[in-house]
Amino acid sequence: MHNWLASEAIMALLFFGTDPTSGGGNCPAVWVDTDTAEGPELVLQGKLPDKETRAACGQDSPPADDEGIIRIPARMIGQIRRACDAAEAAGAHL
Repeated sequence: MHNWLASEAIMALLFFGTDPTSGGGNCPAVWVDTDTAEGPELVLQGKLPDKETRAACGQDSPPADDEGIIRIPARMIGQIRRACDAAEAAGAHL
């Protein structure tokens, strides 16, 4: 799978995987960005929620204009856990 973003945007991202049942591109995915000023961050790609889910989430934590809510399947917990471990380890080295 090829990522068509500018190469400078990809350089710091560590790819941890996609939804194992998706069969290819355009699917939920997880990365860690190790090159941010405030320390490592998870980068997630997922399905956008419906209006009802967005409204329910907004009751607890309304998203800012530059934030979004996404859905990630639970079957990706292992990949997300590995990404969290890598982000935590990278943070200790900053």
